[in-house]
Amino acid sequence: MPRTLFVLIFAFFLLHTYGQNTLTKKQIAEGWQILFNGKTLQGFTSAGKTSFPDEGWTVSNGILTLSATPSGRQGPGDLLTQQQFSAFELTFQYKLVAGANSGIKYFVTLEKGAGAIGLEFQLLDDSLHPDARNGVNGDRTLGSLYDLIPAIRNKPVNYMEWNSGKIIVTPDNHVEHWLNGVKVLAYDRGSPAFRELVAKSKYAHFDHFGEASAGYILLQDHRDAVSFRNIFIRRL
Repeated sequence: MPRTLFVLIFAFFLLHTYGQNTLTKKQIAEGWQILFNGKTLQGFTSAGKTSFPDEGWTVSNGILTLSATPSGRQGPGDLLTQQQFSAFELTFQYKLVAGANSGIKYFVTLEKGAGAIGLEFQLLDDSLHPDARNGVNGDRTLGSLYDLIPAIRNKPVNYMEWNSGKIIVTPDNHVEHWLNGVKVLAYDRGSPAFRELVAKSKYAHFDHFGEASAGYILLQDHRDAVSFRNIFIRRL
């Protein structure tokens, strides 16, 4: 390989990986911690198990990727943090393939016979995936609180590029979803309005759904390819 070409390739690699999955001194002082270290799945387990999946989830060049599952095969399963969180601020970057469906769940509890149950920040290609047109008033679209509250967006999203998300839960149970720097919804866990929405949703048969005092963070396996990086959290 010519030296000039090698230098260009190496520079491109550094440009796209340097500073990923690392915290600044300011972030460290503010109490942020890294959920995904960019090298391994340390800190995660497979939902309902004591270790992470043997295949399906891979780490390469600082990116955590779930491969698509072929039709007729069982997926590798969701990834679950080993730690539980109550009030927190979670930030992440994600990238979907065309038509993909995924999500990040929080306040996840492990319900006997039902698996990992929790509130979901929906990750979806609204332009191609049919679930965007299901639910009520768009409450299954990108950024929504899945099946409960639709996200409000005023600018287009490049679904197959890196996008940023943020979930904020304050100690008084106020919750916000942010997408690419824009707040797209807010609600209060446990409020009469929240419980009314739950009663009309697919979660109605779960007692006190979404009201756990603490829970796990979950990266969803929905059989579609999705990638994550820069997953940071701080307790509030």
